[in-house]
Amino acid sequence: MILPTVSADLQLIRQGHPLIDVRAPVEFAKGALPGAVNLPLMEDEERRRVGIAYKEQGQQAAIALGNELVSGAVKEARMAAWRDYLTRHPEAVIYCFRGGLRSQIVQQWLAESGVVRPRIEGGWKALRQRLIAHIDVAAQQPLLIVGGLTGCAKTVLVNRLANGVDLEGFAKHKGSAFGRSPEPPPCQIDFEHRLSKRLLALPGPLVVEDESRQIGEVNVPLSFWGAMEHAPRLRVEMPLDWRLEQLRRDYILDLEHAYRLRYGPEEGWQRMCRQLSNALLRLKKRLGNARLQRLQRLQALAFTAHEQGNTQAHEAWLAPLLTEYYDPMYRYHLERQRDAGVPEYHAGDWESCLAAARQWSLDQTTAR
Repeated sequence: MILPTVSADLQLIRQGHPLIDVRAPVEFAKGALPGAVNLPLMEDEERRRVGIAYKEQGQQAAIALGNELVSGAVKEARMAAWRDYLTRHPEAVIYCFRGGLRSQIVQQWLAESGVVRPRIEGGWKALRQRLIAHIDVAAQQPLLIVGGLTGCAKTVLVNRLANGVDLEGFAKHKGSAFGRSPEPPPCQIDFEHRLSKRLLALPGPLVVEDESRQIGEVNVPLSFWGAMEHAPRLRVEMPLDWRLEQLRRDYILDLEHAYRLRYGPEEGWQRMCRQLSNALLRLKKRLGNARLQRLQRLQALAFTAHEQGNTQAHEAWLAPLLTEYYDPMYRYHLERQRDAGVPEYHAGDWESCLAAARQWSLDQTTAR
């Protein structure tokens, strides 16, 4: 029986096609295709042993060992998992690393049980290459950058736009020393795949927040980062009290809720306090000992007041952190951009910048 295949077409990703990744869990954890579920042919230890057999004795010995390890009740359990998923997602497509032996074995076993599904030609590797290539293509699209001082709700603005690209959301990190999420960060490959999937849905102008190339644990792909460096800017300007309120909600209340939801009330609270304390400590070299100690005292007092219901107390350490550290750093960044001739499209309050971003997007779309 000829086992069917499909090409490594980006339409599979664009359309959110269900995918069955039959690689081992350790491979899946290092980066999967968007929309994939991991239902492996072999678990990690089985794959390790088969790999050793392949290196020492050749392909036939490795296949024989694989058939021995995945047989009987083990094979039936994995077959049941594949069939169950295909019952719920009958249009799903199968893939392994290169679209080779493992996905063919899964196809063959399923076909023998009366279920025929295609595999992706070239597998994970071929489709990943196309996803990365699309990021390079998207870097040529019109691009607008949303900048502004810390606390100006730039991410919120980007997410209000139909053509916004939330890099921080894909990175699961808010882009500063205080931006870590309680959720585990994605690996670099998964970040790139999420970005590429979003870009596949946006063939026109793009709006992105002003970011460093590194966001948490991941890096913006070089081609896209290069386009960001030279793109025109929006600059959001909001007063300090507005920004402090935004930060209190975003970096304190929302963070507390996320930690408590994930770890429970007590452990979540302790983890949140530890994260904010460690974030402040990581700025020691730039703040200097005296300023760090002052902010640490204010932060500790704020934690105590917070437990008693006064979350406004965090402004006592957030305000000097903004005015003495983040604001001067951003103004230096802004001056460097101006010296480099980076164009500024618009500067104003949050609402005017949202309107300007929409107008820019409309103008770019009309001009195409």
